[in-house]
Amino acid sequence: MTLNVLFAGRPERWDEYEPALTTALAEAGLNTRLATDIPPGEVDYIVYAPNGPVSDFRPFTRARAVLSLWAGVETIVDNPTLTQPLCRMVDEGLRLGMAEWVAGHALRHHLGTDLDVRRAPGDWTQRTPPLARERPVTILGLGELGQTAAQILTGIGFPVAGWSRTPKDIPGITCLPGPDGLKQALASAQILVLLLPDTPETTTILNARTLALLPRGAFILNPGRGPLIDDDALIAALDSGQVAHATLDVFRKEPLPEDHPFWRHPHVTVTPHIAADTRPKTAARVIAENIRRSEAGEPLLHLVDRAHGY
Repeated sequence: MTLNVLFAGRPERWDEYEPALTTALAEAGLNTRLATDIPPGEVDYIVYAPNGPVSDFRPFTRARAVLSLWAGVETIVDNPTLTQPLCRMVDEGLRLGMAEWVAGHALRHHLGTDLDVRRAPGDWTQRTPPLARERPVTILGLGELGQTAAQILTGIGFPVAGWSRTPKDIPGITCLPGPDGLKQALASAQILVLLLPDTPETTTILNARTLALLPRGAFILNPGRGPLIDDDALIAALDSGQVAHATLDVFRKEPLPEDHPFWRHPHVTVTPHIAADTRPKTAARVIAENIRRSEAGEPLLHLVDRAHGY
């Protein structure tokens, strides 16, 4: 039997994804028709991106699953037309790309690299940064991406604490769940990394009250979701010195408007949502494996819990 797989990502990404998906589906032993123009009533699986052409899932009466190319599902999880199982993207490329971005910027702030980049000619001021083991890092969010970042940071030597909504047990990581755990996690965070999903419970989790719990002069990295931060509160914390620098990859509105104060603040670095892009080759393998699992009656990978929003 031939399975009809609809590619419903951005049309300009088709040339990148078509060969990767074709190879991965064949390697998984699946007989598929992969296309961008399959009639909705004939579609068995939807390879989906929120900025693609599909927003109404009602015509896809035969579809057995919607397989997202994005890690975040906040723009689709409440779609009332979506009744099919929804899987978010978690793959090796996303995990490693995110962990490398986090590690790179954590080391940049830890070592004070910006001071050397901006060093004036003749300035021979010498300074010795602390060892990594003397610089506690906290990661808010201990999902697949957070755990991978935590493992790389601990490998460098940073003591890492992680906060999550529910208890977790991860070797080498101090796991702190719930409201009391959040206060404890923030109190030690000389470097704070935000890797939470965007849900009603996490919106503006970093606000004036929680920013005040950080050690003075903390560094913030946000490659997670823009709405996790109260922008005005962060700017106030930067102006007062409570936060030394914020490196931000995600924002409430993207692209970040040219007149947003983040662009011109001397203690903010903006990166344009590049921390963890989906890579076609590795993502295609996850898509193919989930279709294989579905056809074999096995549990799907990274199935979204609609009640929790991720």
